[in-house]
Amino acid sequence: MAKSYFMVDFTLPPVLDDAFVSTIPNQRVAVNKLFAAGKLVNYALAFENSKLWAVFIANSEMEVMDFIADLPLTEFMDARISVLNFYNAVFPQMPAFSVN
Repeated sequence: MAKSYFMVDFTLPPVLDDAFVSTIPNQRVAVNKLFAAGKLVNYALAFENSKLWAVFIANSEMEVMDFIADLPLTEFMDARISVLNFYNAVFPQMPAFSVN
């Protein structure tokens, strides 16, 4: 099965209580692991709009559901998953290493 891109649109709670805020460091660790594994390609947060967006690469919506179930903040948020028809991004170029 070919991998697809999935956008997850999270809606944050209206009030970010102590339980939510204290979970943020664990969320960062989990997000970094997903980035390192190549499963998460984009992650953006807008506190003003109470929104968080994440783009995953996965085989199925069920796999994405597994990814987000492992994110510590998911229990505080509503999530909506959409399959993307395409995903374009500009990735910064890494400088070439010289062997000289």
